[in-house]
Amino acid sequence: MAVPEQAILNESAGKGQLIEGQTFSLGNAQNSANSLEDKNYKFALRSLIALFFMWGFITCLNDILIPYLKGLFALNYTQVMLVQFCFFGAYFISSIPAGKLVSKIGFQKGIVTGLLIACLGCLLFYPAASYSSYNFFLGALFVLATGVTLLQVSANPFVSVLGAEKTASSRLTLSQAFNSLGTTLAPFFGSWLILSSITENDILAIQIPYLLLAGVLFCLAVIFSFINLPKLGANNVDGDQKQSEGSAWQFPKLTLGAVGIFVYVGAEVGIGSFLISFLSMDSIAGLEESQAANYIAYYFGGAMVGRFIGAAVMQKISAAKLLSFNAMCAVLLLLCVMFSTGYLAMWAILLVGLCNSIMFPTIFSLAITGLKKHTSQGSGILCLAIVGGAILPLIQGSIADAIGLQYAFVVPVLCFVYIAFYGIYCATPSDKLAANAVIPK
Repeated sequence: MAVPEQAILNESAGKGQLIEGQTFSLGNAQNSANSLEDKNYKFALRSLIALFFMWGFITCLNDILIPYLKGLFALNYTQVMLVQFCFFGAYFISSIPAGKLVSKIGFQKGIVTGLLIACLGCLLFYPAASYSSYNFFLGALFVLATGVTLLQVSANPFVSVLGAEKTASSRLTLSQAFNSLGTTLAPFFGSWLILSSITENDILAIQIPYLLLAGVLFCLAVIFSFINLPKLGANNVDGDQKQSEGSAWQFPKLTLGAVGIFVYVGAEVGIGSFLISFLSMDSIAGLEESQAANYIAYYFGGAMVGRFIGAAVMQKISAAKLLSFNAMCAVLLLLCVMFSTGYLAMWAILLVGLCNSIMFPTIFSLAITGLKKHTSQGSGILCLAIVGGAILPLIQGSIADAIGLQYAFVVPVLCFVYIAFYGIYCATPSDKLAANAVIPK
């Protein structure tokens, strides 16, 4: 029989449900219920929030790393964008293996492993700078992003199962709010320790910040090795009990959610990538690039504020309905961006950040609901879909070259239309049936 800590309560039905799909007796279910009711998940959730902050911080440092490497190695824009390709490419390559690993070792050990891999990636920046090798930098970024991928696969579903299923989106949105806090603070850290200290002969300026990050990640790995967290995520089956067959791909809510993650990340990265160029257009705000860069804080700050608000709102309102509402608002704002000028278009695109706020965590939590033993695999699939951040911005750039930057925002418009559809799909009265439906082989 499965151990009590592996049971997640379905409070509305009063039945025990295993995160990995095992079954157990009614007596064990009751014992599990009492055990879980006595557990205090607040410390576990706070510890996980620190991880969300850290990987948001690390991801946003790429925006500082790009101009540093561009000037250091005299790269063109295509060459320097390999930074983003290596980072998001790690999600595509590593997510499925990460999901399989977490299904074997559990969420907590997956987090520790991810932190150690990310720590190694940061340490590799030291020899990369010493040897002045762009390829070495790209390799270090790939290792770092592999660790972050493992953290995503482990921590996102962990937060979702730490409490009642109906408030999973709220908890994940709150955690993602601290991820946005990391993306808001990282540019100040990077500008201070990287860009401000760069001189013509100072190639080692990048070593100090990444060594500091390596130290923080290692300390977090030690902490997560010893703290007492619920033992969730591993496939543990005692005796002759066999795991049920099947795959996460059989759940339509998961597969549609993976597409949702793909288009959301693609839209978010695409908008952010072209934001400075858009605000610099004479027909919009005519800002200098250095001035336009300051307005990025409004874009990411809106996402952070929106996540804190969304976490509270979703305690009262269906997460799926709020997802559809935000996506439709984003569509209207982007249509305004495409067909208006001046400060109206400028503030419309900045407000899209507020709409973005709850999308990623909400899509993620809706997609893994009801996966049971396939939760780890499903988490890996969703993290794999983050590769949309490498593909869709390229498509948007090609359209911008062909018909103009303003009309290229049709790409994120179509992305948000799909997200609105997914929210409606999850909010239908047959939601529970759709969540548990299995696509025939």
